Amino acid sequence: MLMGEGVEWGLHCCVALAWLDDHAPIATARLAEIFELPPEYLKKRLQPLVREGILDSTPGARGGYRLARAPERLTLMDVVAAVEGRTEAFRCTEIRRRGAGAARASTEFDKPCGIAAAMGRAELAWRRELSGQTVADLMAATPANASKYTRRFYESVTG
Repeated sequence: MLMGEGVEWGLHCCVALAWLDDHAPIATARLAEIFELPPEYLKKRLQPLVREGILDSTPGARGGYRLARAPERLTLMDVVAAVEGRTEAFRCTEIRRRGAGAARASTEFDKPCGIAAAMGRAELAWRRELSGQTVADLMAATPANASKYTRRFYESVTG
């Protein structure tokens, strides 16, 4: 499965916002500077996180983004689902019912095929793994100096 860059951007922004939680809302341009990203494109990537209640967005000159939930209540799956959607990665189209299978009795297809079952188990494991990790876990696994550098960089560009 291939996830778009919006997942990476969203997760990094969530971690940075958690590190900067004692500041006023962080403007898109400032978040973009932290990671050298295009501000308008980043803004589009953050909108699904606002719609899903992961980020709060404040409009205006002093506006920007904040985490809407505590980092320990925000899972990686929350961010992935907001950015990528909630549809399953594998969609079985029942090709086994076509061609050679077209003449078989429909009762032979009562259960999902082995491929659909295996892919379903793999996806469930993947979703459980992402649901079991939080932004707080990411913060804890990041070297301590990363949060200091982020804070120092942010404060240097905001004056």
